[in-house]
Amino acid sequence: MQQDLAPLAHAAMEHAGRKASTGSASRRFVGTFRRWIDTDAVAGDNEVDDNRIDWLRAAPFVAMHLACIAVFWVGVSPIALAMAAALYAVRMFALTAFYHRYFSHRTFRASRPVQFVFALLGASSVQRGPLWWAAHHRNHHRHTETPLDPHSPTIHGFLWSHAGWFLTRSGFRTDFKRIPDLVKYPELRWLDRYDTLVPVLLAAGLYALGVLLQHVAPQLGISGGQMLVWGFFVSTTVLFHATVTINSLAHRFGTRRFDTDDDSRNNVWLALLTFGEGWHNNHHFFPGTVRQGFRWWEIDLTWYGLRMLAALGLVSGLKPIPGWVVAKARG
Repeated sequence: MQQDLAPLAHAAMEHAGRKASTGSASRRFVGTFRRWIDTDAVAGDNEVDDNRIDWLRAAPFVAMHLACIAVFWVGVSPIALAMAAALYAVRMFALTAFYHRYFSHRTFRASRPVQFVFALLGASSVQRGPLWWAAHHRNHHRHTETPLDPHSPTIHGFLWSHAGWFLTRSGFRTDFKRIPDLVKYPELRWLDRYDTLVPVLLAAGLYALGVLLQHVAPQLGISGGQMLVWGFFVSTTVLFHATVTINSLAHRFGTRRFDTDDDSRNNVWLALLTFGEGWHNNHHFFPGTVRQGFRWWEIDLTWYGLRMLAALGLVSGLKPIPGWVVAKARG
């Protein structure tokens, strides 16, 4: 009798195992979907391998890149290219001036409404919220070129420092301990928690604008799909890779004015691409100034833009380069 029941028991156990496996996969997908929308859902994540790419969570990021291929179907127009370039420039400035020099390093002062407007623009870049960005950047400066630096090309290699670290479980988290000066702003915490909302709204708005222009000004040759693909997907993808060249390339290629404890370099081409961030050796030697181009000929578009905002009364207290830093500079 026991022999007759054994196959049945074995089959029941296999069925239960498959059911448990299916349930686990379903729970993981639901959890990932929640994290796509609400980054606070990470807090309940019990999976322990923080340093591997979470491909399911990274799926929208991968899809953004694949969507760029649609340029071959939607075509191109001067309006679409102008929108892509304008959104690249506006969002690059929001990232370099506010995400980096303001939120991360506090090198100037801004009112609460101004900081929120530029945080909103930065959030549309698909580089997560301002609190996440500032916390990760401050950790980078604390642990530069050590195993705790998530995007050191010296330690982790080019591909990982360029994008791999950004897609890991630890990479998705915001280290609130590093940003006690910023967590007091509920509007910034909200932007950080729902960091996909602003990009989605931007994408929807661009599509709607394209549809509107197609109807009211068909001679422009624009469409909803064209505006969406060029204005959002292409512009945002190029913006992301331009920004992270400072992690992957500015610690490899260029010149060193200062003898720092890291491999940071000054690179004029990266400085042009990133509105001044390429003067990276300058920045790592003294991150407490709003300027990153320390010489008059070191083009720093972010610095010029901040001077303009200061002239308009929108920002103030731009921290200069101290005299001792200038005296120590070579070249």
